[in-house]
Formats: sequence, C-alpha cells, structure tokens
Amino acid sequence: MRAQYDRKNKENLSFQLPEGLSEEIVREISKQKKEPGWMLAKRLEGLKIFLQKPLPSWGPSLSRLDLSRIRYYLRPDASKNATRWEDVPQDIKNTFERLGIPEAERKSLAGVGAQYESEIVYHNLKKEWEEQGVIFLDCDEGLKKFPEMFRRYFMTSCVPAALHKFSALHAAVWSGGTFIYIPKGVKLTTPLQAYFRMNAMRGGQFEHTLIIIDEGAEAQYIEGCSAPRYDESALHAGCVEIHVLKNARMRYSSIENWSKNTYNLNTKRAIAHEGAIMEWVNGNMGSAVTMLYPATVLAGDNSSTSFLGIAFAGKSQNQDTGSKVIHIGKNTSSVIRSKSISKEGGITSYRGLLSIRKGALNAKASVSCDALMGDARSVSNTYPSIDVVERSASVAHEASVGKISEEQVCYLRSRGLDEKAAAQMIVSGFIEPIVKELPLEYAVELNRLISLEMEGSIG
Repeated sequence: MRAQYDRKNKENLSFQLPEGLSEEIVREISKQKKEPGWMLAKRLEGLKIFLQKPLPSWGPSLSRLDLSRIRYYLRPDASKNATRWEDVPQDIKNTFERLGIPEAERKSLAGVGAQYESEIVYHNLKKEWEEQGVIFLDCDEGLKKFPEMFRRYFMTSCVPAALHKFSALHAAVWSGGTFIYIPKGVKLTTPLQAYFRMNAMRGGQFEHTLIIIDEGAEAQYIEGCSAPRYDESALHAGCVEIHVLKNARMRYSSIENWSKNTYNLNTKRAIAHEGAIMEWVNGNMGSAVTMLYPATVLAGDNSSTSFLGIAFAGKSQNQDTGSKVIHIGKNTSSVIRSKSISKEGGITSYRGLLSIRKGALNAKASVSCDALMGDARSVSNTYPSIDVVERSASVAHEASVGKISEEQVCYLRSRGLDEKAAAQMIVSGFIEPIVKELPLEYAVELNRLISLEMEGSIG
C-alpha cells in the first residue's frame, strides 16, 4: 500500500536551478515565470526576511534540514497546464493514476489540478461552474489573468511574508499552486481538488493556494500531497491563504502523506468576515517532521470556525500540529478537535493558540485534544496557549491520552475478531470523527493508510 506513494520516477526535467538559495536564484525563478515587477519585489523582500530570521527555537529540531542543498525550482518536462488528461506525459500520468486522481475527478469533483515538482501539469474545471463565474486556475495563471485581485490578496493581510521564517522563504520561492474565486451567491455543490507530488531527490515544493469566497458563496476544496522516499531530506513549505467574505462558507480538507524524509513546514491561515464560516479538516500521515497549525482570524461579527485534525507519527517521526484561532469580532465561536496516534517511539504534539481579544464580546470557544498511543515508547505532548482578555468569553479545554491496550483487544477477540481486526476497530473508532467529514474515497484511503501503519502495534 505505502509502495504506491514511495515509488519514484526517473527525473525528467526541462529546467532546473542549482541547489541552494540566493538572490540570483530568486530573480531567475521570477524571470522564468515572466512575472510583474511587484511580484519580484515581494520575492526579494521575502528572501531578505528569511535570511534575517532564525530557525524556530521551539518545537521539533530542524538541525538535520540542510537548506543549502535543497533544489528550489524544478520544472518537469511536461506541457504547462494541460486541460486534457491525454496530454500529460505518460510517466507523470501513471503516477497520478496510481494515486487515483483521474478516477476521483470523473466521479465526484467539480474540478481538479495536479502539480508535479514546481509546476502545475494538469488543470480542469467543469463547464457548469465556469459558466457561473467560478475561477479555478493555478496561481501562475491567476497572477497573469487577474493581476489586480491577485495583488490585493496575495500574502497581504492573511499570510504576510514576515509571519515567520518559512512564510518568508515561501514568499521568495513559491511556484504553482491553486487560485480559486467563488462569485457572490454561488454555492459549489461538489468539491474542487488539487494534488501535489514531489518526485526529485532533495526537492523543494512551495505551492501557493489562494482562495477567495465572495459574499454569500460556498465551496469545498480538497488537497492531497505525497512524495517518494529518499535517504536525503526534502522540504515542503507551501502556503494556504483563504478569505471568507461576508456570510460565505468554506471547507478546506487536506490529507498530507509526505515521505518520511520530508520536512513539512507548511502555513495555512484564513480570515473570516462578518457571518462567515471557515471549516478545516486536516490529516497528517507522512514526513519526518511536520510543523503545521491551520489558523483562522475571526475578524467579523458572528463569524465562526471549526478545526478537526488527526496526526499520525511512527518510528522516527515528529508530528507537531494543532490549530490557532484569533477572536476579534463580536459573537464569534470556534471549536478545535485534535486527535493523534503514535507508535514505535513516534512523537505527536498538539500545539495551539486560542486568543480572545479585547472587544470580542460573547466569544465562545472549545478545545479538545485526544491522543492514542500504540506502545510505551511513543510520546504525546500537549502545548495549549489560551489568551483571553474579554470577560464575557466562554472557554472550554480538555485533553486525554490512552493506548491500545491488551484488555481492549482481548475483549474484542472474545467477540470473534482476530488480533489485527480488533486493533483496527479500536483505531477506526478513534479516527471516526475525522473520517466521516471526508468525501467517501478520501475516508476509505485514510482508514487504509492508518490501518497499514498500525500493523503490529498493540500493547
């Protein structure tokens, strides 16, 4: 099962920049993409901030990540933005077919994009949604076709380059990704999807996802990610920024299954305006190290957000994940539910922030963290940060840790299940709140992945 993700293709690139990061590298990325001057200026400012900021002194160690050896821009030998699956090169097409992308598009998606290395190789939106004014492009095309909208929203109020070291790096070297705009009042009834695949050794992927849900509109978007395994480190430092305007609703779902040599240092943030609803569903399976904390700024009155996430850590994995919510508007509400599974010495940590600012009257917030441990060697941590300066707020927090015990397995075996099936039932029950929020094909895949990883992990 894992082999379908770990299988690598022979490198077939039409252009690549040398490893390492410099002003010349950043300028060349912008030149290759024929970008406007303001984007190059933003890239160079990001590089300046990145070089000034130190690595995080908290969380998992990044000492084994050699940023000077990462290859920051790799263009596959494929047509840019093919709209027919038949036009994608066979080796790339085979990879995505193994991962189920074309089948998912045919069955249940409004549109799909596929990125390979640093560039989008396939992108398509169903005609019924195009006719209603929905924009679904890769970010490079979005920048060219909608420059004013792009400049207004791209890494401004939602994810400024100076947010942290790796948001600055992203600003400097971003490439590819997804640009979505849902017009006022349009309610997308089926999801949009993008899939991001790294193939090259010591590769870096820095896709940018920019989503704008206009007033009264609704949409669902699903991202999947994977990479083959090498002995040397790879880096994923993408960025997702979502603007949910007045009375709009957005659900963002992501299953990240990077290989266990990848450092996943991703940034995801949303701004919810008056009456807006922002929902996050997040699954983190792979990577050597993950540092990821999807955040929502509840800027508007009566806005709300929810986060439902699961992280899995096996041998030599450190999953440092969580969520952040900042309450600013009046009568806002948030619910954070985080689950984690660890085995064979894996480390999972919930790291979250709940901030209720002065003037955020009648804010309501709930945080719950549940951890399931497969053995005594594994580690589960909880690092909640709660900052409340408004007396009218209502806040609840709870955390629990358990393990797959021999007693539970024994009980289920007495009811006719074998040991493997018993353990899988316990795990399936634990992750069920996440699974039921995903489209069917993704729910099945998540269950299969976790069942595979949990084999032999009892007691």
